[in-house]
Amino acid sequence: MITFEKIRFKNFLSYGNSWTEIHLNKHKDTLIIGENGAGKSTFLDALSYALYMKPFRKVNNPQLVNSINKKHLYVEVEFKVGGNHYKVGRGHAPRKFEVYQNGELLNQEAHTKDYQKILEQQILKMNYKSFTQIVVLGSRNFVPFMQLNATDRRTVIEDLLDIQIFSVMAGILKDKLAENTKDLTQLEYEVNLINEKISVQQEYIDKVNQDKDKVILKIQNQINERTEEIENLIDEQDALLEQSKLLAEQASPLEEVSNKIQQFLALETQIESKLNKLKKQLKFYEENDNCDTCGQEIADDFKKEQIDQSNTAISETTSGLKQLEQEISKSSTRVTELKELKDEADRLATAASNKGSSAAAIEEVVESLTNELTEIQTQAGEDGKAKVKLEDLTRELDDLNIRKTDLRRKGSIFNTAQILLKDTGIKSRIIKQYVPVMNKLINKYLAAMEFFVDFNLDEDFKETIRSRHRDDFVYSSFSEGEKMRIDLALLFTWRAIAKLKNSASTNILIMDEIFDSSLDSQGTDEFLKIIKELTSDTNIIIISHKTDQLLDKFSNVIKFEKYKNFSRIAE
Repeated sequence: MITFEKIRFKNFLSYGNSWTEIHLNKHKDTLIIGENGAGKSTFLDALSYALYMKPFRKVNNPQLVNSINKKHLYVEVEFKVGGNHYKVGRGHAPRKFEVYQNGELLNQEAHTKDYQKILEQQILKMNYKSFTQIVVLGSRNFVPFMQLNATDRRTVIEDLLDIQIFSVMAGILKDKLAENTKDLTQLEYEVNLINEKISVQQEYIDKVNQDKDKVILKIQNQINERTEEIENLIDEQDALLEQSKLLAEQASPLEEVSNKIQQFLALETQIESKLNKLKKQLKFYEENDNCDTCGQEIADDFKKEQIDQSNTAISETTSGLKQLEQEISKSSTRVTELKELKDEADRLATAASNKGSSAAAIEEVVESLTNELTEIQTQAGEDGKAKVKLEDLTRELDDLNIRKTDLRRKGSIFNTAQILLKDTGIKSRIIKQYVPVMNKLINKYLAAMEFFVDFNLDEDFKETIRSRHRDDFVYSSFSEGEKMRIDLALLFTWRAIAKLKNSASTNILIMDEIFDSSLDSQGTDEFLKIIKELTSDTNIIIISHKTDQLLDKFSNVIKFEKYKNFSRIAE
């Protein structure tokens, strides 16, 4: 179980450079109030940011930094898991991410993403989606379980039932199976190669004393053919390189022309700016009879002269701009042509490289044939060495076949394990056992809120909802208030299951403006009854505008206010 203790933050959104600290396990029930914009919900963003590197609301991380101070954002959250005490600190401007276990900083050598995985998978054992389904319920950015897609629903439930380890195992198994298949393919290639060598060796032994000269001639012909092939490839490579070089030389002005276009574009901007100034000047003299600086009347002769000069300058500037645009168009066309030449040069160079690689590969074949020819000639008709080599090849084949059998056996085990680790395997059996428990709890909480329907999730987490008269409904059929009751019932159910499994169980439940949206007064009262039932082992934190209705119903009240453009806890 995760026991959250406290959170503190500074320079976060509307909060300034002094620490704001909230104790999360000091009171069984806490009401957070304040005017709009006072920063009531900010600690939700701070908690989510500290744990998952993103706020609860849809705000970009750089925008989280206080817009006045513009630096030194930092959030710390402290919690316990089992017998260990953790403190997670995360900052922006400058960036900082630290995880302390029992006062000691955990190794930070890993990449930030890997360090985050350690926090989520090994310490919290709860991902962001599960966090927003079990710990926090908000009226604005919260996505109810019933509005999640099938994949996200399954992710939440797997996290809840602590069976995501099977997905991790499936991923590891997939890699091992791929590696096994790759090794088996390579081994089969080696077996086939050894079989071919054995066949050739045996054929050689049979014929070595009968037709050795014929064998030697055959190998020599193969060497000659391969040598000729190498020479052709080298000639083709040289030709391609020559073509590539010529095209590259033709494309060499590309950078110069590109720079010229950039100069033209900069000049175009200057001319357009000058043209705009001339137009403003013309407009001023056309529309005004007095100087806007000194207030004196502008003489008609002077005014006419300025208008004529402005029109002339505008005409000349416009003409120059058109000429410049034509030059830009010509240069752009030239750049396209040069790029095509350069691309073709690169393609030819690659083709030449491929020819060289092919020639090198054939050279290895020629070397092998040459060695084989030397060995045959060295034996001079004696088959003693050939028989020893055949025996060595046979032993090597036996070893390969033993390894092949072992790899096939492991592959069979991996395939069986893969079937078990699929969604239809072990996880499906576990989920099947818990679905009736989930449905029972969901209907229990719905009944507690006086919403009498028969709500059932199947093993694919699709809902079936029947009314008292057995009419079928879906989640979207209900009003917003009824949907809220379903969302709350699911939230309480997930928390109960988490507590039962001790997987994603936590001591806090935070609700952001739930009472201020679609929950009516009757639903509010019924919901508070359930809240009281949960406070025996849960720290409830409610964020609300309904101070008149709720103020006397909570043992602890925290009020946030704005003071000198910064949010703070009111004294």
